[in-house]
Amino acid sequence: MQYKDYYQILGVPRTATADDIRKAYRRLARQYHPDVNKSPGAEAKFKDITEAYEVLGDPKKRERYDTLGANWQAGQDFTPPPGWESVFSGQRGRTTTADFGEFGFSDFFESLFGSGFAAEEESPFTRRRRSSRTARGEDLSSDITISLEDSFHGSHKTISLQTVDPSTGRSTPHHLDVKIPRGIADGGRIRLRGQGQPVPGGTPGDLYLTVHIAPHPVFRLNGRDLETDLLLAPWEAALGARVPVRTVEGTVALSIPPGTSSGTRLRLRGKGLPAMPNEPAGDLYAVVKIVVPHPLTAEEQRLFSELARASRFNPR
Repeated sequence: MQYKDYYQILGVPRTATADDIRKAYRRLARQYHPDVNKSPGAEAKFKDITEAYEVLGDPKKRERYDTLGANWQAGQDFTPPPGWESVFSGQRGRTTTADFGEFGFSDFFESLFGSGFAAEEESPFTRRRRSSRTARGEDLSSDITISLEDSFHGSHKTISLQTVDPSTGRSTPHHLDVKIPRGIADGGRIRLRGQGQPVPGGTPGDLYLTVHIAPHPVFRLNGRDLETDLLLAPWEAALGARVPVRTVEGTVALSIPPGTSSGTRLRLRGKGLPAMPNEPAGDLYAVVKIVVPHPLTAEEQRLFSELARASRFNPR
C-alpha cells in the first residue's frame, strides 16, 4: 500500500491547531463535495479529504498517525511497523460527527486504525458503514522462520497453510507468497490481509505471521543489534592494528586501539539490522577474543620469554 500524507491532503502544516484543521476541512469539503463538484476526480479528492479529517480531527488518531514520523512522502510504499497493532492498545478514539457519505476508508487507514480504535460516539457515516458490513472471518496466526539475510535484505517466502472451507468443513491447503520487509526484527509481525479464515457470505479474516530469525553461524542477534567474535593476536591487541571484520554486507576494516583487552566490544554503527519506520538501524558489535598461538615455534618461545622478563605487567 502507499503512504498517505494527511497534512498534505488538507494543506496544513504538522504544527496546525485543531481549529486550523477544521477550517481547512470545511473549505475543501465544500469545494469537492460530489453534490457540488461534478468534475472528474472530485469524488476521489473528497474521499481523501474526509479520511484525512477523520484522522487529524481526532486527537487520539492524530497522535497515532504522528508516531510514524515526518520522513514519509506521499505515495511511498508503506508497511506498518512490527507490533503496530499493540501500540496505544486499550485506547479508544472518538469518531467525528460529520456525515461523510457512503464509502470506505483506504487500506492505509485500515492498516493503522482498523483494529486499534473503537468509536465512542458514532457518526451517521460510521453507523451506515458498520450496518452494511458483511460477516468477517476469524483472524489467524502462524509463525515463519527466516534467515538473518532475509531480514537484512528483504525477501519473498512461500508458505503453505491449511484453512477450513466453511461450506464443506474440510481443511484445504494453499500456498502464499509472503513479502519479508527489509529490517524486520525477531518477533515482528507481518499482516496478510484477507488470508485468514473464510466465512460464508462474508470476507475472510487476516493472517498474522510472527517472524523468527534462525540462528546464524557468524552473527548473534540482540534486538536490532548484531554481535560477532573478533579474534586478535596478542600483539594486535597490545600494539593496535587494522583488521578485517565481516558484516552482513561484506568485509570492512576496523581499527583496533592499542591496549585492547579480551571482551572489549567495538561498535560499527549502523551495521546491524536496517532501519524501519520508527526503528533506527541497529549496530554491529565486534567482541574481542585474544588468541595465543599454539604450538609456539622456538623463536616465538624465545620472544615471549624475553617479554615476560622485561614486562612489569601483572594481570592479577
